[in-house]
Amino acid sequence: MSLRVLFDGFLRADRLARSVCAVCLGASAALLSGCGGVDAPRDDGPGEPSAAEGGGGSCLSGGQGGAAGAGEASCAGPGPRFATRVVSACLGAGQGFGQDRFPDIVLGPPRGGGCCGGSLDVLSLGDGGSIVVAFDGNAIVDGPGADFLVFENAFAPGGDAANVFAELATVEVSEDGVAWSAFPCAAERAPYDGCAGWHPVHANPGENDIDPLDPSSAGGDPFDLADVGVSLARFVRITDRAGTPDVFDLDAVGIVHALCP
Repeated sequence: MSLRVLFDGFLRADRLARSVCAVCLGASAALLSGCGGVDAPRDDGPGEPSAAEGGGGSCLSGGQGGAAGAGEASCAGPGPRFATRVVSACLGAGQGFGQDRFPDIVLGPPRGGGCCGGSLDVLSLGDGGSIVVAFDGNAIVDGPGADFLVFENAFAPGGDAANVFAELATVEVSEDGVAWSAFPCAAERAPYDGCAGWHPVHANPGENDIDPLDPSSAGGDPFDLADVGVSLARFVRITDRAGTPDVFDLDAVGIVHALCP
């Protein structure tokens, strides 16, 4: 086992042990505000966790926010293919890692660590924490197969694909930031179909030439809008599965099928 894998394991164990709020973790007070609503009113399906259920955390300020619903999607040429803006971020207990680089740490392309070592270019959402990201000047559209990818820092110790260290989250999409559609997340046992946080990320622009928007090689967790009956989405909400021992760490969100390619 490499030193990097050992370090990643130590980091995760340390993070899980710190089940206190972000203020107690020594995060900058300038980044934190009292945790109110995450964003626009939500319509959660039965059994789906919400950020409010996590408890013990804080909402980040200083994000590139604004109201979630902001006009119709239209194209003025090619649009960005990775999240450009954080609409809201309310983190649960046990979070803290990555806040010093918020919001940039979750914007732009992924920085994958490959099969066997999780990336450190992530924001930990904490227990039940939730984040909403937007694609200004673009949108996800339904096409053949996967329409967008969510990148976490799951990894397989020793390269054993059957023993992936997974940190799961529920994923929702919205066209207007008000009405949300959630992908059913089979979190009870592997394979964790419909969940984010269980596929290692291989793409790392600047470090390798893997296309970060190719679902067959980039890694990350693929989502197909057809699975939830949605044809276009401008916002993605990711919510850590509350009450589990491991917390979701967001690296990036990328569009495979874009309104403005």
